[in-house]
Formats: sequence, structure tokens, C-alpha cells
Amino acid sequence: MTERKVVKDIMLELFEYPHIPYWFSIEQVIKVIKASFFQSQKHTDPLVVLVFDEKYNLLGTVTPKDVLRGILSSNNNSAVISDFSLGQKTEIDWESLFNDSSKGFLQKPVSEVMVPAKHFVDPSDSIFKAAYLMINFDLPVLPVIEDKKKLLGVVRIFEIFEIISDEMIKK
Repeated sequence: MTERKVVKDIMLELFEYPHIPYWFSIEQVIKVIKASFFQSQKHTDPLVVLVFDEKYNLLGTVTPKDVLRGILSSNNNSAVISDFSLGQKTEIDWESLFNDSSKGFLQKPVSEVMVPAKHFVDPSDSIFKAAYLMINFDLPVLPVIEDKKKLLGVVRIFEIFEIISDEMIKK
């Protein structure tokens, strides 16, 4: 019989994963994403940065997709995005992405583009519960919280897939 795997067996410790305070600017977030994922080759997908308050409570996450969504919807580009979704042939003026208004966007706090954290697992929860939450809520990472308040780390779908698929193949 296979040993029951729980979240704490596969989670990444908090300080192994990129994280920032909520008052960081979007420009600072971009630099953290580039340094953590693109330049260091230390971390693999998903490209997620955790966002904390001053007491180290998790507030949310931010991804390159969230930053790009913010860039495209700033500076009146949201009307153009609507045109795209309607199948109209409208193009965003490349230069308009780099004007003073867009550069002002970079100085806004990360809280403007982050996704609030709503789903968590306990370290003793099964990896199946973590997999269920990640799949059903389309989460790139899942925070691991102890005693309903202390963040210990995160679980990624990669580790869940690895454990489950290895066990399935053994059988």
C-alpha cells in the first residue's frame, strides 16, 4: 500500500518562493519577476509572485499575465481590447504603450494588478484536495496556511502532477 501524501510533503517553503510587500510598485514587480524567473533559472512555472502585508499575511498573487492585463487596460487601451474580443480589426498603437501615462502606470502599487488570495490548504490536507482546488479555481499556486493564519509555503501543480502520475504508473 502506498503512503498517503499530504501537502507538507510537496510544498515549497515560503522563502523558497518570490514574494514582495503590497506597497511595491508594478515596476518593482516586473524586476522581481525577471530576476526570479527569467534570469536566474532557479524557479520553474508557474510564474507567480506572492504579495504580503506588513505583518506577512498573504494578500494575493501577481503574474506576468496580471501585469500585462494592467498595461493593456491602462491608457485607454481597454476599448481596443474590447474590439479584439468582438473580432474587430483594431490595433493598439505600439508607441501609446510607452507614453507618460503608461510610465505612470508602472509607479502604481502592485495591489492594482494582483489577484486576491481566496483559497488555501492546510499542511495536513491531502494532495488530492490541493489538486482539486487548483484545477477548479484555475490557481497557478496554492498557499499552504497553518492554523488558519500562518503562511508556510505554496504548492505547485508540477509537484502534485509528479506525485500522482508516478503512483499511477507504478500500479
